[in-house]
Amino acid sequence: MKVVKSNQEVTLPEGVKVWVKGRVVTVRGPRGMLRKDFSHLKIELTKKGPSTIEVQKWFGTRKDISCVRTVCSHINNLAIGVTKGYRYKMRSVYAHFPINCNVTQEGACIEIRNFLGEKFVRRVAMREGVTVAPSLKQKDELILEGNDIEQVSLSAALIQQSTTVKNKDIRKFLDGIYVSLKTTIQADDEA
Repeated sequence: MKVVKSNQEVTLPEGVKVWVKGRVVTVRGPRGMLRKDFSHLKIELTKKGPSTIEVQKWFGTRKDISCVRTVCSHINNLAIGVTKGYRYKMRSVYAHFPINCNVTQEGACIEIRNFLGEKFVRRVAMREGVTVAPSLKQKDELILEGNDIEQVSLSAALIQQSTTVKNKDIRKFLDGIYVSLKTTIQADDEA
């Protein structure tokens, strides 16, 4: 069954400017500018006010209509990124061999050594706009920061996947680097 019209509006916070051209949304705020292309989806994006975007889908099936809410969430995430920013904290977990993490290239790359006692050095490059730094307060903790939630979470996933245990019982060998906290940068500084 098709629904004639499905629509939803996104209202962005103060201090955020937004532009819509076709199905490309550009958001600018105090922390920078982000652009997202929704041209793979068959939806209509229209700017209703200075900080309001309407997402429409005409004659959509159930799967098509679900895209409306998804696009609204993406636009909302862009707005949070350019106002507050995203911060992911990761912790090293090990039973015997301490995992050694060195940040290189001013936070653009991380080297992971001594994972399960291996001599192999794992190098993980951060995605564009993401910086990694060791935590000054907590031992064996990494802090990833950036404006784009997709790039920050993808960088965290790359670090976690680089420390997967091979050829052993993963119920027993729980060593690795895992995400421990997902938050925004601005809220952390205020608290």
